[in-house]
Amino acid sequence: MENQIEYFPVWGLLPKKETGIISFLSKYEMFDGKDATIAIFDSGIDPGAPGLQETPDGKIKVIERFDCSGCGDVTMTHVVVPKEGHVTGLSGRQLKIPESWENPSNTYRVGIKNAYDLYPERLRERVQDELKEKNWDEPYKMVYAEAVRKLSAFELKMNNSQTLTEENRLEKENLEAIVEHLITVEKKFYDWGIFYDCIMFYDGAKWVACVDTTEEGDLEKCPLIGEYSITHDYAVLSPQDQLNFSMNVYDYGNTLELVGLYSSHGTHVASIASAYFPNEPEKNGVAPGAQIVSLTIGDGRLNSMETGTALVRAMIKVMELGNVDVINMSYGEHAHWSNTGRIGDLMNEVVNKYGITWVASAGNHGPALSTIGTPPDISQETIIGVGAYVSPDMMVAEYAMRKKMPGMPYTWSSRGPTIDGGMGVTVCAPGGAITSVPNCTLRNSQLMNGTSMAAPHVAGAVALLISGMKQRLLKYSPYNIKRALENGATYLNEVERFAQGSGLLNVEKSFDLLLNHFDALERDVRFQICCGPDNAKGIYIRNKNQKKKHEISVSVEPFFLDSMDVTPQMKINFNLKLALVCKASYVQHPKHLDLSNLSRVFSVQIDTAGLDQLSSTVIEAYDVNCVAKGPVFKILVTVIVPKEIDAPQYSLVENNVYFEANTIKRNFIVVPEFATWAVIKLRACEQEDHGKFIIHCMHILPKQSCKTLEMNKHIPVSAISDSVLSFQVRSSATLEVVIAKYWANIGNMNINYSITFHGIQPNQRTITMLASDGIHCVEVTSLLGEEIVPSIILKNAVQILRPTESKISPLTERDVIPKGRQIYELISTFNFHLNKGTEVSPNYPMLSDVLYESEFEAQLWILYDSNKQYLGSGDAYYQKYLVKLDKGDYVIKLQVRHEKKEYLERLTDAPLLLNQKMTSNITMDVYKTYSQAITNGKKASIGQSNRGPIPLYIAPLPTDKYTSKNNNMAHYLTGTVTYAKDELGKKTDVYTMKYVLGENNKKSSVKSSDKDKTKWEEYLDALRDVKVAWLAKLGDAPNKLEALYNEILGEFPDYIPTHSSYLQALEAMDARKQIVLNKNKLDELKQVIEICDNVIENINQDSILINNSIKCDQRPEAGQIKLLMERQKTVLIDCLCRKGISLCRLSIAGKDRDLDPIQAVWKNLLQIVDPNDKTYQGNVVFFALWHARVNKNYGRMAKYLMKINEEKSTKEIEEALIEVYEKLGWDFLVQHTKRQLLAKYPNAYRPF
Repeated sequence: MENQIEYFPVWGLLPKKETGIISFLSKYEMFDGKDATIAIFDSGIDPGAPGLQETPDGKIKVIERFDCSGCGDVTMTHVVVPKEGHVTGLSGRQLKIPESWENPSNTYRVGIKNAYDLYPERLRERVQDELKEKNWDEPYKMVYAEAVRKLSAFELKMNNSQTLTEENRLEKENLEAIVEHLITVEKKFYDWGIFYDCIMFYDGAKWVACVDTTEEGDLEKCPLIGEYSITHDYAVLSPQDQLNFSMNVYDYGNTLELVGLYSSHGTHVASIASAYFPNEPEKNGVAPGAQIVSLTIGDGRLNSMETGTALVRAMIKVMELGNVDVINMSYGEHAHWSNTGRIGDLMNEVVNKYGITWVASAGNHGPALSTIGTPPDISQETIIGVGAYVSPDMMVAEYAMRKKMPGMPYTWSSRGPTIDGGMGVTVCAPGGAITSVPNCTLRNSQLMNGTSMAAPHVAGAVALLISGMKQRLLKYSPYNIKRALENGATYLNEVERFAQGSGLLNVEKSFDLLLNHFDALERDVRFQICCGPDNAKGIYIRNKNQKKKHEISVSVEPFFLDSMDVTPQMKINFNLKLALVCKASYVQHPKHLDLSNLSRVFSVQIDTAGLDQLSSTVIEAYDVNCVAKGPVFKILVTVIVPKEIDAPQYSLVENNVYFEANTIKRNFIVVPEFATWAVIKLRACEQEDHGKFIIHCMHILPKQSCKTLEMNKHIPVSAISDSVLSFQVRSSATLEVVIAKYWANIGNMNINYSITFHGIQPNQRTITMLASDGIHCVEVTSLLGEEIVPSIILKNAVQILRPTESKISPLTERDVIPKGRQIYELISTFNFHLNKGTEVSPNYPMLSDVLYESEFEAQLWILYDSNKQYLGSGDAYYQKYLVKLDKGDYVIKLQVRHEKKEYLERLTDAPLLLNQKMTSNITMDVYKTYSQAITNGKKASIGQSNRGPIPLYIAPLPTDKYTSKNNNMAHYLTGTVTYAKDELGKKTDVYTMKYVLGENNKKSSVKSSDKDKTKWEEYLDALRDVKVAWLAKLGDAPNKLEALYNEILGEFPDYIPTHSSYLQALEAMDARKQIVLNKNKLDELKQVIEICDNVIENINQDSILINNSIKCDQRPEAGQIKLLMERQKTVLIDCLCRKGISLCRLSIAGKDRDLDPIQAVWKNLLQIVDPNDKTYQGNVVFFALWHARVNKNYGRMAKYLMKINEEKSTKEIEEALIEVYEKLGWDFLVQHTKRQLLAKYPNAYRPF
């Protein structure tokens, strides 16, 4: 058995042999990254993770930790002085100051923080699950079981009774309410967080802070840590979470930054780049001697999505620190364009001015071409883009594959060229590793793969190169390092250029190039290539073009590193004699170029005649005086000659096509005119064959990202049945259809596949229809006479919000770009109300769907309820962020940032769109003719027909179809339009519909005149109504209230609403006031009872009851009678409730212990209204609450308090609920509700 067991291939877990790292370090042992610093722009790094504590020479590994997102910020403006050794935290807890603390000023700053703000999503879920199981599930089950037993026992006991007494009925209702309430709280259970008090002070040398994780104020048990930059202190937040956190301080102590992390990604990336295991060197990262700066750009509020704010702050830190040599950024998005953008400009500044080498992952969006992310695709090719490669050793060690295969790029690794022709991928490197992850995962290591893992491999290699150059005292720049990587890479002949760039990283050869040519004239020079009228980064011919020969103007301009500090003589002396070389015969170019410190323009001719569908080459520029150092710049040439599909079938069929693991077949097709969707079918040729395939279909559209119109699916393919996919296409544009066998799918097979085009093309891709314009016409043209069954479904209501306040302010010291470039923020406030609960998605259209390409550096919105509770956040990509809301009032705070104040001033009045998911979709009617649309005739349905164009007519919605009375406020509705009857077409060929609402028809608010009254009498009635209305508003002026009350009674003694208005002035039916016993107002209660009795006596209750029982009143004056009865009923209910509440208060205060009067009022009320009827909430529920309280029915109390809280949540109501839970002995609910109060009712809005 022992002879059959091989050694585990540990060298394949974090591969280094393939790229020459092992060989390099054995040759140059001291060049292990020593003296090099890598900044990791990521989700945060755990300094306590295995391998991240120290370097081989005993230095701290992670030397800086910053959370640049703002998610970890704690406002610390509240200053306190201890009393008897204690301070009061913002949670209300008493915090005991340890005697060991030395605070010369004896003043402390306090704040509060939700621990979940510092947690990665999976840690938060784990802690929530563990806390729920421990603190909720077990006690809940016990309490619920007991409640059900008590109710069952009572019902069994009462089964033998003929009638229930009033006391029995209340007891039963109370027991039922207990069970009902427990079911409700279980359904609504949500853990909003663990809120810790934070306390901070200056000890004379540095700021120190403590987080009260005991939640009891016992600070002696909590670590006191200093600023990480000074002390390198970090600590475990709690034994349960095992999250290592540290802290920084800004704005003279006003802001405490708690640094946690937002995913495992950053720690894994840092471990690949630089982990050091002294006893297990095979587990080391690429540059174990390098030190790490952790800069968190992922925002925990956005599920670790990067933000412009975080990126800019990270770049500011890099500029300020001055010790960063390499940046690794395994993050990015797909931009719509790359030639401009505020973030990209600052990235270029970091490289071009500060001389820092920037490495970025190319993206995981392959295998189609032009899927490079941003970065590295920005306006200049300053960033090293890295593709992902998997080696034979990785296949065995990491992926447990049955056998090794030749090394290859991963199928999903993004491919070049960039959308404007640039290389995109500089080199490729191993894109997977099993290495360290944060301790809070409770794992030692984990497999992760992606270009995110390939980039830190290259960043570590760059640290090795810089370590060697520094120790040899040789100069270098980010430009000659990038060229050394390109020219030293091992080109893989069996791998396409777009996946590997210049080839697989070869650190040894790259170092030799740096050593041998460190004094090259162009060492500190980058060459900016601009091709064609759009100044593209390369030559990229993609779309259908009738001409075969293309003349492209190319300019090359040298730019010096930190140009302002370069001496004039250096610029004058710069001159290169270049030889231009290209192996492709279809490219004609000059042979030589003399280049000095200015732009040179030359012409390149591309002859596409006779070329395959895809051709690629490079024009390389060599220094004729030193060819050995390799090209000083390259111009990528990519030519696509798309195939045209012939009528009448519009189908491409390929049979018996051979595939093995990672075989990629690319089809470039000119989409037929009027085609709008396509169907691809695949089937294995042999019965026993089956495989895993990736189908990637994509257009590159002007000024739109590669994700705009694409389909990227993993599907199984076998001989049993066709594998079928449909996808949308754009008429007359070039389409790439990629069919790839997944890289890890061992074995070969032959398949047949077909691509068939279909189409029903509308003349309006997006329909905007105004309700007030009446019938709307759209014309469609079919490709093959497809059957047309139009369908319009409206799904969302959009409310246009205008800012109620906009303020521009300078930000704090950490938002100043060196030197002295102040960044400003615009904070706009938007208020809105929801009539009913729904999901919302705020959208700021001025800056929607742009991040790296935006001219503004950042935008972030935060959504709060009326109590300032944080509910959600979002940024430019609004589709990602849905927040579920109940009915109520809400506030959105929006922050936009820029260093130019005048830019922000242009946005002060810009609106925000609130997308609201409708409760039920609305279908619009579409007709074949105008006359059918106007008469509501037969709906449109067109069978096999001629191509068209065919007109279709859309009828407006009836005015009552969407009203703000029954729905949320909206200005327009949005949805989708489909035209195809075919299910595959209907699923994928979808367009946008926008329906602008008109004003809802409203009945005239002008009251008809009473024919029996004169104008003078009408005037007196109107004057009376105004006085009565104002009477309710004079509660804060008792003398004037009494005077006006008596005045109205004198003029209109029988007008009952006067009393209701007066009672409202005495005490408004406000939840905060109605749930507490105000002993200072006990004398007023008797006055309230007296007034209520007077009103009740003057109302004929029998008439009200009779009116309630009438189903259909045929009397001529039925309407007036019903209105009068309803008014009297409303007043009667109000007075009964107020009287009942007053009697209950007097009873509880000990003024009157007799409950019979209370029971009589309650019984009277039940004859008129059901307290559970939602139509009569307000004062009815308040009386029900007090009735339950006076009868000590705590289950009923809980039920009614929850009803009141659902209408408008307040802290006072929840505190009252806590008292009820204490009475019921539900300690688990007491603790849970107390904890949630800190989340639901904060003192201020949280900082951005």
